[in-house]
Amino acid sequence: MHDDGPDAFDAFGQEPFDDEEFTEQEDEQGDGAGEFEDALLEEELRQAAAVLDPVPADLRQFAMDAYALYDLDARLAELTFDSLVDAIPVRGAMDVPRMLTFTAGELSIDVEVTSEGLMGQVMPPQPAGIEVLNGLQALRPTTLTADAMGRFTSDAPPTGPFALRLRAGGEVVVTEWLRA
Repeated sequence: MHDDGPDAFDAFGQEPFDDEEFTEQEDEQGDGAGEFEDALLEEELRQAAAVLDPVPADLRQFAMDAYALYDLDARLAELTFDSLVDAIPVRGAMDVPRMLTFTAGELSIDVEVTSEGLMGQVMPPQPAGIEVLNGLQALRPTTLTADAMGRFTSDAPPTGPFALRLRAGGEVVVTEWLRA
């Protein structure tokens, strides 16, 4: 240790804390107000970083793909039909639902995506839990339940990139990521 001399704190017009004053300072900060201020500061820093140094779109896509792989035991359901690519357009039809079919072995998932939400069916029919992984909300997915006939619905349409994670009969199946 080095000695700053007796007048080191005089330049700032204050005396060093003694043990009693230091304990009082800690007690005042221990009431939870510091945590609230920390959360506000963290949010302000997040907003500043989003404006000054946004995450590149490619990096965001890589992160979503990596998150989808966190469950390595999951099988990947391949997109076997997409009405945007495979269907013949009908003249004059407006706001046509997008029809998707994903296949993983004997299991298939048929999904209809509209501006009002999505609905679908698991084949062969069986009860299942389905998570809609939706872009930025992938960490907090929307959870749907398929009934005994394998049918499921959601009133919230997916926005941006989305994927489905199906859990049925001890098996986990994840679809490819698509844009809504």
